[in-house]
Amino acid sequence: MKQITRPQFLIAAPASGAGKTSLSIGLMKLLARKGKKVQPFKCGPDYIDIRFHEIAAERPSINLDTFMASEIHVKHLYNCYSDTADICITEGMMGLFDGYDGKKGSTADIARLLRLPIILVVDAKSTSYSVSAQIYGFKNFDPQVQIAGVIFNRVGSERHETMLRKACEDVGVLCLGCILRNEELSLKSRYLGLDISPKENKQTIEAWADFIEKQIDSDLLLEQTARPFVCDTPAIKPKNNKLRIAVARSQESFAFIYEETLTKLRESGKVIFFNPETAKRLPRNIDLLYLPGGYPEKRTSELVSNLNKKDDGSPRRCMMDDVKEYAENGGRILAECGGMIYLSRGIDDKGGYNTMTNVLPFSITNLKSARHLTLGYRQFEYNGQQLRGHEFHYTQFEDDRLSIPSVAQVYDAMSEPVATPVFRYKNVIASYTHLYLGETDILKLWNDDHNPR
Repeated sequence: MKQITRPQFLIAAPASGAGKTSLSIGLMKLLARKGKKVQPFKCGPDYIDIRFHEIAAERPSINLDTFMASEIHVKHLYNCYSDTADICITEGMMGLFDGYDGKKGSTADIARLLRLPIILVVDAKSTSYSVSAQIYGFKNFDPQVQIAGVIFNRVGSERHETMLRKACEDVGVLCLGCILRNEELSLKSRYLGLDISPKENKQTIEAWADFIEKQIDSDLLLEQTARPFVCDTPAIKPKNNKLRIAVARSQESFAFIYEETLTKLRESGKVIFFNPETAKRLPRNIDLLYLPGGYPEKRTSELVSNLNKKDDGSPRRCMMDDVKEYAENGGRILAECGGMIYLSRGIDDKGGYNTMTNVLPFSITNLKSARHLTLGYRQFEYNGQQLRGHEFHYTQFEDDRLSIPSVAQVYDAMSEPVATPVFRYKNVIASYTHLYLGETDILKLWNDDHNPR
């Protein structure tokens, strides 16, 4: 067991849209450029912000979520990934006290559990001294949550800054900086989230680090948030080196993977990454194929045009045919959201109909007239395990009546039933739900007497 004192804090806000992500990635990059090993974390189930964290800190960002995982597991994750870091920065979600049931599962819940001081990001665009009442409320609402300082965002002028600093002083909360309004540096608009193209975002993140460097007292921030850290987390060793697990991964079509799911897969064997947009064949002799979520509906031309030639010279849909053959021969496949879409008959959008692998007997529509947001935590029981995850998509099933039934009743965070189906075809398990598998015995999902059709 070892004890280290290091800066560690959680960036939160009174509400969404205050600038948590911009500040988080800017600080991560700023401190990383100074030679610090910055470990990023993200409260909640978000699988987009963690991509920005990884670009900024050059280390995988880890989800901390007390709905999808037990408190013991969340503590384990924090200890394990913080072990080799100089600084730990956790980005909150939504408003500080916004949870799935009151403040249960909220950013404040994570702060309480891990005893992390809060840096409160306040959008000052339309407020002045009145913000003192808001800060006072957040400071005193929950005695288990410590507000270590405030950073104001979208500050309009020097006079505006003076009033905001006085508000903090009168409430007895440290002001750690005032970030001037700069619409040119706002992160690009969303499809299902922020634009995840890495090249442009690297430039934006670098620019944010430059912009905030002189507007935030980073030295004072680190000084105020230094806390003792005790780590007694043994290294995880693979339990079975014989399994070969293929994991689809690409910038957009298969982009959303919880880092702890990869850790769980590595416990089971060797993980082999491949890109279905460019790889000509499915990895050979695999024991499990994992197709995570992403935006295959935005990459249909790349997925469909990934062709090779058969022995007779005719075109072959090499990757899609390999996946179809693997599924039909009883290969184990776990497909989530975008991965499930890839296994469907095809995707209907404004550019026409694009045929996918045709493993599952339904089509997906991405037509504007049919798109609508489906969002929320999900949970269901399957083969003796309680599975939890998150659903977030605009695409919908094109078929009014699915010819393949759901094998589980799915519920939301409040245990209310939802219509999200879970499909089982031979050894294919697929759903719109992005599963969190950090506490799941993945291979037991197939421990049943299911007979291939």
